[in-house]
Amino acid sequence: MPERDTAGWPVMVVDDEVQTLQSCRIVLRAGGISEVICLADSRKVLSLLEERPMGVLLLDLSMPHISGKQLLVKIRGEYPELPVIIITGANDVDTAVECMKVGAFDYMVKPVERSRLVSGVKKALGFRDLERENRLLRKRILHKSIESPEAFSSIVTNNPGMKSIFQYIEAIAGTTNPVLITGETGVGKELMARSIHVLSSRKGDFIAVNVSGLDDTLFADTLFGHTKGAFTGASDVRSGIVEKAAGGTLFLDEIGDLSLSSQVKLLRLLQEGEYMPLGSDVVHYSKARVIVATNQDLQTGMKQNRFRKDLYYRLQTHHVHIPPLRERLDDLPLLADHFLQEAATALGKKKPTPPPELFTLLSTYPFPGNIRELQSMIYDAVSKHTSRKLSLEIFKERIFEETHPEKLPEDSFEGEEMPLLKFPGRVPSLKEAAGIIIEEAMKRADGNQSIAARLLGISQQALSRRLKSLK
Repeated sequence: MPERDTAGWPVMVVDDEVQTLQSCRIVLRAGGISEVICLADSRKVLSLLEERPMGVLLLDLSMPHISGKQLLVKIRGEYPELPVIIITGANDVDTAVECMKVGAFDYMVKPVERSRLVSGVKKALGFRDLERENRLLRKRILHKSIESPEAFSSIVTNNPGMKSIFQYIEAIAGTTNPVLITGETGVGKELMARSIHVLSSRKGDFIAVNVSGLDDTLFADTLFGHTKGAFTGASDVRSGIVEKAAGGTLFLDEIGDLSLSSQVKLLRLLQEGEYMPLGSDVVHYSKARVIVATNQDLQTGMKQNRFRKDLYYRLQTHHVHIPPLRERLDDLPLLADHFLQEAATALGKKKPTPPPELFTLLSTYPFPGNIRELQSMIYDAVSKHTSRKLSLEIFKERIFEETHPEKLPEDSFEGEEMPLLKFPGRVPSLKEAAGIIIEEAMKRADGNQSIAARLLGISQQALSRRLKSLK
């Protein structure tokens, strides 16, 4: 399982001045850092670190018994992954340089501004997250292993590319940073988000919402809730899904459809962890991990001024792109078998035996609806089948309806449009072109004339005649 989430680790403040400790605790808690441990006796620091891991250590330099400098050296030696922020009343450049050389993460001079203190601690936590991810990624690359395969049990695959995605997810699941999941419709973005939630070991719930079609007011009300009287009809206080996902994961689907004003609110939630319910001027702090998903090209959205650049770069901290089914055709037999069993169980039938030509036929189809379309196709075939062996004709008819030139919709394929034919040299003759197209169809159909004829939109007899004429 992933290492423990730094969001659950406390921040330790070490200072012999009680007033400074109390002030730091108040400021950090107000800034959304829930657990702050204050220690006035520097002799207890190392023993406490042995008992419990810390997220960040704030350390005063001038203290009785053991000085901050001495502690800094020992901590960097024994706990090199722990960021240490020096907080001191001495505004001395030489001392600051010396501390940074030893390995201090930051150096702050008292009195420290509230925003500087909070942002510095959050930056240190974020840095520790990145260090942890790099360490885990190196481990995954060296061992090429998936430590928690049960977390991905809902995702049916044996594809090497998908396994690499699983390894990456294991490395980032325990962090607090947002995750952007991209991919075409039907590839399983929500399933991947749920796997991240499971691996994060968060105690809270997984809350999913599709934000497509929500205007700015409805978006804010859905996420942040409202106070009584915030608008007409707001007769009671209502909490939003950010609060319901506290301690868990908030999954926002179709993020590319958000209005620019809603994107500003989301950016603040991601960067500062702050939000305000409608009708309230009191800042609340989110304790939910945010995962977003889209089937749109956000870079194109930025160029067209439909998507904010700062939000895009914030989301790019962790980016998971799920490939379309046509790029992982080796998964077709596994997926088809899974859906055949699933459909048979749901429909109260015995699992039918697929014809051997089925996977060749399916591999010729680009599946614009991806895995969701394959599932629908198999459910339809199982519901109609009456014999022990599954009918290949049902699949042929379905694919023919989707790919026939007269019925093919313009937007069947998501992504970049590609020309069907390219002529880098001279234009081939009609006979040569026909031969090339027929050869390609036979190659994709693995030599099956019936399937190749379907691809070409002609009868099997016509294809047979053309093949003879080409010899």
